Amino acid sequence: MQQDPYDRRVVQEEIVHTPHGADATVVEQRTHIEPTPAERQLGSLYRAKQIVWFIVGLIVALVGLRFVLLAAGANVDAGFGALIFNLSQPFVTPFLPLFNEQNARVEFSDLVAIAVYLLLGWGISKLLEITMSPRTPPVGY
Repeated sequence: MQQDPYDRRVVQEEIVHTPHGADATVVEQRTHIEPTPAERQLGSLYRAKQIVWFIVGLIVALVGLRFVLLAAGANVDAGFGALIFNLSQPFVTPFLPLFNEQNARVEFSDLVAIAVYLLLGWGISKLLEITMSPRTPPVGY
């Protein structure tokens, strides 16, 4: 008979200490519930999805900040504007030719880039769910 991957294992320990020179013993009881293999797998899936959405969030924040700075007419050659512009440039370069925007004040391709990166993050997240979710056997199998 195969063990159910959703059964938890309860581990109970009883530790007995007798300090040197003491008349009494100290009994310490601990109960630990080990996660099931399915719970461990779900934990790994959750962490992988957190990493994906963190990276996507950073990219979207950079591109969104770039859009706002350009729309507000910020000087992209000075300080913070240059930093955001240079950090976001690799992420928007594939989308710049869409609207033929050369030195434009508002780059609508930034909005397309944001949408594409959000869709890409969603797709990767779903792919992780498909590949990393615990397999449940059919009922009565």
